[in-house]
Amino acid sequence: MIYLKLSEVNFEYDVRGLLTSFYPGTEIVLGAGERFLPGDKCLEVEYGKNEIRVRLHSFREETLAPESGQGNGEAGTDGKERRQEASAAADSSDRKTAKSILKRLVYGLLSSDTGKTLPWGTLTGIRPTKIPMAMLEEGASEEEIVSYMEDTYFTSRKKIDLSIEIAKREKEVLRHIDYKDGYSLYIGIPFCPTTCLYCSFTSYPIAKWAPRMEEYLEALFKEIDYTREAFAHKKLNTIYIGGGTPTTLTPDQLDRLLGKVEESFDLADLQEWTVEAGRPDSVTEEKLEAVKRHPVSRISINPQTMKAETLKLIGRKHSPEQIEEAYRLARSEGFDNINMDLIMGLPEETVDDVRFTMEKLYGMAPDSITVHSLAIKRAARLNTMKEQYAHLRFENTEEMMEMTESYCRRLGLEPYYLYRQKNMAGNFENVGYARPGKAGIYNILIMEEKQSIVALGAGSTTKAVFPDGRIERCDNVKDIDLYLGRIDEMISRKKQLFSQFSDL
Repeated sequence: MIYLKLSEVNFEYDVRGLLTSFYPGTEIVLGAGERFLPGDKCLEVEYGKNEIRVRLHSFREETLAPESGQGNGEAGTDGKERRQEASAAADSSDRKTAKSILKRLVYGLLSSDTGKTLPWGTLTGIRPTKIPMAMLEEGASEEEIVSYMEDTYFTSRKKIDLSIEIAKREKEVLRHIDYKDGYSLYIGIPFCPTTCLYCSFTSYPIAKWAPRMEEYLEALFKEIDYTREAFAHKKLNTIYIGGGTPTTLTPDQLDRLLGKVEESFDLADLQEWTVEAGRPDSVTEEKLEAVKRHPVSRISINPQTMKAETLKLIGRKHSPEQIEEAYRLARSEGFDNINMDLIMGLPEETVDDVRFTMEKLYGMAPDSITVHSLAIKRAARLNTMKEQYAHLRFENTEEMMEMTESYCRRLGLEPYYLYRQKNMAGNFENVGYARPGKAGIYNILIMEEKQSIVALGAGSTTKAVFPDGRIERCDNVKDIDLYLGRIDEMISRKKQLFSQFSDL
């Protein structure tokens, strides 16, 4: 157990992120506690007007309360506990600088306590490439970016080099995107054949909702009609149909949905149209034919792993052979931009399992591969039913991540986008690799937050990016019944959000 004691409720999210990274799987409780057991820890943060002081207590025997350490940056022990302390001058009125100083202090103590360093250092946010991107746009050299990220965030040189490479590639991919007069469209199909063990997305079993799919499409069509009218004078740059699993729709339903989109919008400025066919057990020749009848430029067929035992364990009721067959069908239909998603850190998987998966993908040679590090979120069954899965081993290592990178580069795939999540296995990242000209533009846009995204469907989130850089969001309700019954309200939310734009 780790107790987190804050003299003020400031930067709790950031401190928790570092604790979780250094002590994965350990419960973190806010408050000092009254009795500490052997193995417990207590991190105290004191905010002064001009100073931040941090103490880490590691308890060796049962004791009632932590005793403050002595000295700045010195370690002490009284037999019952080991104490470490660090402090630094910090102007409490300068929130950004104070947060950076606090995170460096906490990082130093936790690194000393565990003997570990983190590949991303103190960076706990989900968009680390924003730092080199902003500095490149300001004219900074690569050497200046390296120095800044090493000194400010303790980021490893390997991750800095990766983030700079991706930031430069993002700039190149986005050079033709119209931020001022353009927008992107997301359409969510929140249904799946089954729910994966790690999934926290809005997703419902298709077997239950298939009889009401026409109602769902009717609601989506109302949102499409609103978007067509409201954004008639704007340029539609990318479309992404995700989920869930869009290919849980029947061939006719897919055809009608894609046809509705095609007839509703001017596609003259469209640079990418993606449809996720993520679950191979939902892919048929008829559905791929329906997608191919429309100007869809990119699809995603997602194995996650090619190990049969893992697929069964995580609740994906299909075989590796079905993955290969779905991919073969897509190629035979003429799709020339196929992405495949993988997850590192799946239960019981080893380095050899990852190598086996990468060998299989190398043989198929997709146009892009997105490598995810497992992140167990609050709503996932791995979290809500953690006792049931406590016996499982989850491991993601630098060797695994470097192996996936090596295979991708051998295929001619270059890293083009990156993001991170809380509770991510190994404190690593998610990286998208793609052949030149095949990068997922929507993926970059949603990470860089430079263009408004209008999102339709249950559980989707619309993001409005204002000319001054301000970002506001509005959510559609997740519950399908509520979404169907309140569709007019969902549309009104978007109207209200975008009414702040002078040209909408």
